[in-house]
Amino acid sequence: MGGLIEVSGDTLRGLTPLQIVVELDKYIVGQKDAKRSVAIALRNRMRRQLVAGDIREEIKPKNILMIGPTGVGKTEISRRLARLTTCPFVKVEATKFTEVGYVGRDVESMVRDLVDMAIAMVREEEVLRVEEEAERVATEELLDALLPISESDPQREESTRKTREKLRAKLLAGELDERYVEITVEEQVIPQVEVFTQDGMDQMGIDMGDMLSGLLPPSRKKRRLRIRDAKPILFEQAVDNLINMEDVRQRGLQLAEETGIIFLDEIDKIAAGGREETGGPGVSRQGVQRDLLPLLEGTAVRTRYGTVTTENVLFIAAGAFNMSKPSDLIPELQGRLPIRVELDNLAAEDFKRILTEPKDALTKQYRALLAVEGVDLDFEREAVEEIARIAYELNQTTENIGARRLVTVMEKLMEDISFEADSLRGKRVVIDREAVTGRLAEIIEDPDLSRYIL
Repeated sequence: MGGLIEVSGDTLRGLTPLQIVVELDKYIVGQKDAKRSVAIALRNRMRRQLVAGDIREEIKPKNILMIGPTGVGKTEISRRLARLTTCPFVKVEATKFTEVGYVGRDVESMVRDLVDMAIAMVREEEVLRVEEEAERVATEELLDALLPISESDPQREESTRKTREKLRAKLLAGELDERYVEITVEEQVIPQVEVFTQDGMDQMGIDMGDMLSGLLPPSRKKRRLRIRDAKPILFEQAVDNLINMEDVRQRGLQLAEETGIIFLDEIDKIAAGGREETGGPGVSRQGVQRDLLPLLEGTAVRTRYGTVTTENVLFIAAGAFNMSKPSDLIPELQGRLPIRVELDNLAAEDFKRILTEPKDALTKQYRALLAVEGVDLDFEREAVEEIARIAYELNQTTENIGARRLVTVMEKLMEDISFEADSLRGKRVVIDREAVTGRLAEIIEDPDLSRYIL
């Protein structure tokens, strides 16, 4: 699928596990073990595609449980993985399933979201394949609207063709974008049907929308639009006619089954209270755990596009486990997360690196934001060290929220400069150690105040 990791013919191309770790290093400081584990798991998904013989069906993904305090990079690893891989990827919060009731009946929605993602990826690939043809068809329809060809008079027809070619050149150059044309727009009118089932209101095992669309012909309406507004409508209509959606569905279902990845965040929240809790919210949490079991083991889930099995879907779970332990999960669920990776707490030196090294480092973000206002912002090395030290000490004396503490500290530090940026246009602003301590010292020295502000 034209991405960073793919299987092509009998060869495996794209990023190796080492290269995946290098890519993750550009955004995430430290956490070497976690990066290695997800890199190996990601590469194994592709290796499996090339395994010959019956043993391929026996190779199942090794689900991962990432354990570590908040703000150390668990969620960031999942975000970056989603951008690295061409596999359909879905991130969900485990806590949302405890809101359903005493059991997690809605847990299958994550698989339906995964299938939707896979279908969208395959359709996008098909759109790229037919893009040139769709643009040609859309252009011809616009030309027909501007100057239809008359076949009754051969002499007039030749003159019309020459005029159309001139119009085509202007149309492609964008010179006619503000002209109005009348086009035919297809609109599928489908009655709203809502059916409540234990699987959720939107899922019935069949897609009512598609079923009714086959019975009800599309409505064709004439609309008068500017050419720049008509182009995307005609392009989408041409794409829909050129793409075989049944083929897209089948490929999308297979893609979700074979290479899908689900990142299950905050899984520790459904373990809080432990297995001994027999009343209160614990009943709902354990109900969610029990309903997660078949998904992680492998089961068939009905979606609007067809039935998909989850036995080859890779699940990556993550949690801080500050109020519970992995052993508080029910044993069956523990067994379905065989690879355990513990992420490290962040030290002051890590905070310093986080502020400067990643591609999206906070100091780089503030420079870019203020550059828009014409302000040249610069952070001295000693200032960065002081910010890192303050954030680390606050984590030790108040609640440890990891690298997220840097965001609160930096926002408080930059508050006045951000507010007055328009009056600093064309100037160079240097943040040094004195500026950091002057802005934050009073708050840090008062523990009660720092709890509220930082």
